[in-house]
Order: sequence, then C-alpha cells, then structure tokens
Amino acid sequence: MDRKVAVVTGATRGCGRAIAVELGRLGWTVFVTGRTTRDRQSPMKRSETIEDTAELVDAAGGWGIPVRTDFTEVSDVDALKARIESEVDGRIDLLVDDVWGGDQFADFDGAYWNSSLDDALTLVHNALDTHLIALHRLLPLVVRREGGLVIEVTDGDHDEYVGAGIPYFLAKCGIRAIGRALGAELKKYECVGMTVTPGFLRSEAMLDYFGVTEETWRDAVGKAAPVDFAISETPALLGRGVAKLATDPEVSRFAGKTLASWTLMNEYGLTDVDGSRPDFGKWMAEVRETGQDTATADHSLYR
Repeated sequence: MDRKVAVVTGATRGCGRAIAVELGRLGWTVFVTGRTTRDRQSPMKRSETIEDTAELVDAAGGWGIPVRTDFTEVSDVDALKARIESEVDGRIDLLVDDVWGGDQFADFDGAYWNSSLDDALTLVHNALDTHLIALHRLLPLVVRREGGLVIEVTDGDHDEYVGAGIPYFLAKCGIRAIGRALGAELKKYECVGMTVTPGFLRSEAMLDYFGVTEETWRDAVGKAAPVDFAISETPALLGRGVAKLATDPEVSRFAGKTLASWTLMNEYGLTDVDGSRPDFGKWMAEVRETGQDTATADHSLYR
C-alpha cells in the first residue's frame, strides 16, 4: 500500500504506453487501461494490447494491472473504479487521461462540409466524451488525498488553428480547455490539473504509416514522411516528462498549463531513448514559421 498508484487511460500504445512504463520505472502501481486485449481487438485494429503494456510496466520495476476499459461506456469505467477501490483502497495519486481513438475518423483533406458527419461526431465523442466520463467517475478518488495530479494528453500546446480539420481541432483544443479548468477546480482540493503534448511522434502507428521501424525511421524523412519527421521523437520523451511531473514537489506551478514534451525536456534536462534532444517547438518557430527551406535547414540543431 506504500506504492503510489496511477491510472493511465489509452495505455495500449503510443504516449499512454510510454507514460505507464516510465511510471513503472518509478516503482508505481499502474492501472493500464484501454480497449485492446489479447482476446479482443478494438476498432483501431492494432496489435498492441494492454497486457503487453502491463508486462512492460512490470519489467521496468512497477506493477502493471491491465483492465480492459472502453471509456465511451460508463459501466466500464464504473467497473474500473470498483477495481481500484477493491485492489488499492481507492487510491489514485496520478490520473493520466490519454484516450483518443480518433485517427480513423479524422479527415485532414478538403472542406469540412464535404466530409462524413458521422465520422466527425464519432471523433469528437471518442476524444472528448471519454475524458469527461473518466474524470466524472475517477476524480472523486483523486481528490480524496491532497497532492493528487491529473494530466490530460492532447496534440499541440496552443489553440491557433493550423489545419487538420475542424473536428480534430475541436477535440485537441477541448482537451487543453479541460486541463485549464482542472487547474482551477482541483486547486480547491490541494490537487493539480494540467495538460501535456508530444511533438512529432514516432508512435507504433506512425512508424507503420510511413513504412519504417524505430531502427530505420530516418529513411522516411523527406520521402514517405515530411522533412519535419527529422525532428520526431519517441513516446518515451513525453513519458519521461510525465514521470518528472509526477515526482516534482512543486508541480503546482504548472496548474492549468499545457506543456509540450520539448518544454518538459528543457525544464528537467531529459533526453529521448537514443540520447537526442528533439525540440520540435524550436524547429517550428525558427524554421517553419520563418519560411526557411526545411530541406536545407540543419536538422542537427534541433536534436
């Protein structure tokens, strides 16, 4: 019972998995939640499972507890809450809200009114309603003790529209808005709420999309992938940042803020798994936004 306890939603793959593993490295108990198990695949049709993630948490030194949870189903989240109350006396020191499930419903091309309305509504439902359901059911466990931390996970650290379609933009802005609200609401209970975001992510799905592996990803830069992929990062960079936030006694200074992986990297002196320091924010500000030729820019300055 001395172990700290985290609940990570959307922990099947990507940032959710990496965050769970890094918390395991701290020796925490981690409830690994998501829809894909070894016996049951989600509509994402990916091979990664919550059992795989839980085993990685164990290997890192923590205790991974896989719990299949569809966060669009209130009954599933109620069952998760019941297990937390039963197995760890209802303790949640950290709730990481990383549910997404919207990739296959996003339309990044063309006018919104020419896209599928059903897809748009499903994307927003999967991206926002799930977070509201998780928070409604699990926040009561977080605020039982002072010092609880809730971290929302989004895409991007600002609300300026840069394309990607209205539904996607709404979903990601909505998560940042939830983080801002949590910053204010949880302060009343001596807890902290905030949001984090990765940069250009080399997730399992992204590597597959570009037809490369973690060992060969550079082969895709400027070919299957845009030149910006040269400043990409593994999910572990954000995972390491979240682990630092979870152990920072002054984390309340970030209440309500959205912090990017590169911001956390610079704040805590982190590196990615290969020892690099990819600063996608600096790349965007100094290269993309100034109109430089991305093909001739010195990528090494941003890694």
